[in-house]
Amino acid sequence: MTQSNTRLGIMLMIATTFVFAMQDGISRHLAGQYNVLMVVMIRYWFFAAFVIFIASRRPGGIRAAAATKQPGLQIFRGLLLALEICVMVLAFVLLGLVESHAIFTSYPLLVAALSGPILGEAVGWRRWSAIGVGFIGVLIILEPGLKVFSPYAVVPLISALLFALYGLLTRYAARLDSSATSFFWTGTVGGAVMTVVGVWFWEPMTPVDWGWMALLCVSGATGHWLLIRCYEVAEASAVQPFAFLQLVFASAIGITVFSETLDTNVAVGAAIVVSAGLYTLWRERKKR
Repeated sequence: MTQSNTRLGIMLMIATTFVFAMQDGISRHLAGQYNVLMVVMIRYWFFAAFVIFIASRRPGGIRAAAATKQPGLQIFRGLLLALEICVMVLAFVLLGLVESHAIFTSYPLLVAALSGPILGEAVGWRRWSAIGVGFIGVLIILEPGLKVFSPYAVVPLISALLFALYGLLTRYAARLDSSATSFFWTGTVGGAVMTVVGVWFWEPMTPVDWGWMALLCVSGATGHWLLIRCYEVAEASAVQPFAFLQLVFASAIGITVFSETLDTNVAVGAAIVVSAGLYTLWRERKKR
């Protein structure tokens, strides 16, 4: 991998995190006005159309993209991601972007902790120490015992756990299926499931909010396209640390657009969680 490709990959990852942060901000607005399931359903319609379009342009077309030796696993992955998105959007409404993302950044630590029992990977004492330090950071964010603990704080933690499981199962699926196949099943299964569930919660939307919904769908497709391009031009281990910038961008949107506040405990705890997450990524890269 050339240096120029790595640099381009980093730029694409930064652009990806910015677009996804914008998407989170729009999701927070829409889910505050309409049912979360309906918002995610419409978002998935566009996502499913996008993955079908991408699949149709690859060699072998849709038939090749849909070919899998593990349909049960692929369906379960799609269900997990759809549930994770619903839970995270709900967290945006209950807690706001700043605190939700601060807690959600613990997902790389959960990936490291669960990679042993799920994938059979060895996790050394250094990474276990980083995982422990990271969850001390989560406790600092939550401040249990220092104030009335909000049960809503558990919601983004559940989302982080679901996303970690999704990521691990994606890695497991890669042993037999291509990334194009996994991507195809993720979008189509999620779109089908969210339609079955979300159509019962349909609400009329104002023309202005339909505009925001269109922007949400376009930003989702744009973000996924940027991410695909990012991984095409650079190694994942080289660009993954920059994914933490989504916390910075989302927090900036939460503070400037939604008048959220950045409490000291959230800033300190998030810094600890991100540092621990970066260390686990570095240890994994060094091990490989």
